[in-house]
Amino acid sequence: MGVLALINHAINFLAPALWLALLLPLTARFFVKKWPPARKLSAYAAIHFVVGGVVLGLGLVLFGRDGKMLTYLALVVMGATSQWLMSRR
Repeated sequence: MGVLALINHAINFLAPALWLALLLPLTARFFVKKWPPARKLSAYAAIHFVVGGVVLGLGLVLFGRDGKMLTYLALVVMGATSQWLMSRR
């Protein structure tokens, strides 16, 4: 596998975590009544991306392949949990 193919696989592997990391804080602003103004969306997105990447990596290690629905379920649950923890006061 060449370097470009490896980069392509890495981007496609982390794409669900990236989309969830970008969309979750944007949509959370509509549902959380008292949004903390001091925190930036980029900080939320970075934390969600790291959490999502770890979850996808653990799913790959545990199941031996990518794309299991249980891994994506864990990605959504952990993303929602981290958003909930960060939006608490």
